[in-house]
Amino acid sequence: MPELVTSPGILALVALLAYLLGSVPFGLVIARTLGLGDLRQIGSGNIGATNVLRTGNKAAAAATLVLDAGKGAIAVWLARALIGEDAAQVAGAMAFLGHCFPIYLRFKGGKGVATFLGTLLALAWPVGVAACGTWLAVAGALRISSLAALVAAATAPVWALGLGHAGVSALAAFLAVLVWIRHRPNIQRLLDGSEPRIGRK
Repeated sequence: MPELVTSPGILALVALLAYLLGSVPFGLVIARTLGLGDLRQIGSGNIGATNVLRTGNKAAAAATLVLDAGKGAIAVWLARALIGEDAAQVAGAMAFLGHCFPIYLRFKGGKGVATFLGTLLALAWPVGVAACGTWLAVAGALRISSLAALVAAATAPVWALGLGHAGVSALAAFLAVLVWIRHRPNIQRLLDGSEPRIGRK
């Protein structure tokens, strides 16, 4: 973690604004706009890109992925540019929490993988690239999005330390724990062999 040099009041404002940004349910908005239905009634019920893909609309899934990742990245970039590195980490964490527990959906949100990766890319791009590469490698080999997310999250703090970005390792570890918690149903399905594969409608 960087040294906290910004006033608590400013950090609290950053946290609130980043949370509200993270709470925007882009997947739900895109699916409804394109007439794909209510994501909460489709597949896993998740509002993220993987569940959008289950509607069969790859463009919508890609847009959801980019926008959900962008929530974390934009929050970090703005906070860093306007205030400093401590505010950037607070913003990234709160954008992630906003996605997982959005006020607009009564705190029932997504699992945060895209926002997690976007946050890492903005905080320390080599760590973000390594985490994205880990996701792609596992997903490409096994075609299971949740497993790829779990492995990418678990290895992100290790990548941070190994690539010389120890300052983001604590935040990466904290977010990774939350990613795993959010994936508890997926972990159970992975254990019993019923977890759906990428591309399944």
